[in-house]
Amino acid sequence: MDAATHSALVTGGGTGIGLASADKFATQGAAVGLLGRTERKLIAGRDAILRNQPNANISLFVGDTADEGTVASALSQMNRLAPLKKVLANAGVGGLSPIAAQDADQYDEIMRINAKGTLLVFKHAARIMSANGGGALCAISSIAGLRTHPHMAAYCMSKAAIDMLVRNCADELGASAIRVNSVCPGLVETEIASGLLGTESVYEDYLKKMPIARHGLVNDIAEAVAYLCSDAASWVTGVSLPVDGGHHLRQGPDVSPFAKMLFGDNAETPSSFLD
Repeated sequence: MDAATHSALVTGGGTGIGLASADKFATQGAAVGLLGRTERKLIAGRDAILRNQPNANISLFVGDTADEGTVASALSQMNRLAPLKKVLANAGVGGLSPIAAQDADQYDEIMRINAKGTLLVFKHAARIMSANGGGALCAISSIAGLRTHPHMAAYCMSKAAIDMLVRNCADELGASAIRVNSVCPGLVETEIASGLLGTESVYEDYLKKMPIARHGLVNDIAEAVAYLCSDAASWVTGVSLPVDGGHHLRQGPDVSPFAKMLFGDNAETPSSFLD
């Protein structure tokens, strides 16, 4: 195992965008911590990195990324391995519902994981990075934070909250040499997007709204994360970078087939949800 020059933490690091970004951080010489709720996925993620980089230093932390104690402990442990310099708040959950049918508990969970979880990661990482002389914070937002997605209001709100948090933190933490940015993916081939990718009418609608008409791969996003957290981006902060084939230039997707599947043919008629 090589001696690490610095450390990094990735939430939701066991799969998808988080895992691909963690692999990039390891390539850049970091000891990398993967934080997530499912130990099996974290172990598989660690093994995947080690297959490519046998000398990588990978730590695992099982827990809820919206639990403050879990987040603070993981960041502190990584900083003890090597100075904490890079953090990616990637953990997130989705959700689909017409606004007139939005379940309050589902809304709370989306906001808890996506918005509160990101805030807690930034809060505790900022404390450590300030003592270390600076660092880079990054969050995974979404095109859903930039463009309306009918039937996905709660998810859109959570991602817009992340981008506003990024701008506020960048403004506040710049004096401590801490840069804060987010990446806003479009449709990417991940576990959470499998339903969108596998439903022909929805997938075709996505492609029609992309100047570069293909879905993204996790490495497309990881490359952007690696750049924003690297010294090459030393004068970049407060940016929410769309990586979406240009989808943000047009309009959000039509996911009404899913809404009708879940809520019936009257999913787009608010009065149908009256008691």
